[in-house]
Amino acid sequence: MPTVSRRSAATARWHTAAQVLAVMRQHPGISRAAMAQRIGLTRGLATEVTARLRAAHLLTEEPAPLSGRGRPTTVLRPHPEGPVVLAVHLRHEEWHCAVAALDGTLGTVDIHRHDTGSPDGRSPAAVLDAIRRTVEQTYERYGHRLRAVSLAAPAAIHSGHLAQASTLGWGPVDTSVLTAGLGVPLLVGNDATLAGVAEARTGAAVTAGTALHLIVEVGVGGTLTVDGHPVTGGHGAAGEYGHLPFGDRTLACPCGARGCWDLEVDGRALARHLGEPEPGDPRRHALAVLGRTDDSAREAVAAVAASLGAGVAALVNAHDPDIVTLGGLAIPLRRAAAFGVAYRDGLMSLHRADPATIVDAVHGDDGPLQGAVVLGLDHATSEPAIADWADRHRSR
Repeated sequence: MPTVSRRSAATARWHTAAQVLAVMRQHPGISRAAMAQRIGLTRGLATEVTARLRAAHLLTEEPAPLSGRGRPTTVLRPHPEGPVVLAVHLRHEEWHCAVAALDGTLGTVDIHRHDTGSPDGRSPAAVLDAIRRTVEQTYERYGHRLRAVSLAAPAAIHSGHLAQASTLGWGPVDTSVLTAGLGVPLLVGNDATLAGVAEARTGAAVTAGTALHLIVEVGVGGTLTVDGHPVTGGHGAAGEYGHLPFGDRTLACPCGARGCWDLEVDGRALARHLGEPEPGDPRRHALAVLGRTDDSAREAVAAVAASLGAGVAALVNAHDPDIVTLGGLAIPLRRAAAFGVAYRDGLMSLHRADPATIVDAVHGDDGPLQGAVVLGLDHATSEPAIADWADRHRSR
């Protein structure tokens, strides 16, 4: 018979523990009894597993609020000395960061604007250097408790690397400098993909088996999730919906292609419809136009909303999702009547009879950051990672 390595056996014994931590993330503050019911554990096994997790400083238990008669129970919380992850969301004009414990709850979100006063303030070197300083400060505070740094970037991700961030004017960038020498894993994901993961795990699409998420910021991105996991393609670059050729083929996109949908649905498109020069900050420009009430602004918004609605219909025809969640500028754009008309007109008859429900994303601007937390905690609560943490904790 094949033998099981000592390491594999140690990892396997944490399988149920990983399930417990997953439920705690899905339902922060869940009681031990409710957790046991969801996983299908006996009362005795639930007691044994939670005791093991307490001993490893992975969770703690607090008395649950009294609610009538019955046996008192406890609620599960992250251990105050347990693992944490640092989530970072890189944006066009700034970057956000926050630390999260094992229940996925974000701590204080810090916002850092790029140094626009310097000609190189948005360069990869300058931005990564600023983020690296925050990583180092976080590592100094948490030490071995920092189990991952997770970066959400407005970029095409290929084989785990930042391959191109066209809206930032970046080509391939080596992000390994963010954690080099610290012994902390760096996880990189596309911001729109991670926002969709957040909606599927803890947001508007949590009950959907198949969900399409789209977010408009500078361009449009998104992801298709199946049972809470993104369809990432052969190299991790799936979901670049903004570079589908849904637009004017005479327009060149910074990505290198022509006719990209990106150029039809954001602040650049609104400026073009208004006869204005391309804005330096397309998102801020879009918000300003959306707040206007003059006829020219309303016509520009209608044209952009129609392009968005038609593209959503095409993706519904292609993917057949249970639900579509929209984030960023897509939320106010879908309020325009032109969006609904273009969406319905673009659907195949079989979908038009029972169209996929379109809802606003619930995580708002924090969607990519919340998704980065999911990415980091998926790593930190995997069976090998839990086994490694427990070994380190015992040896301390």
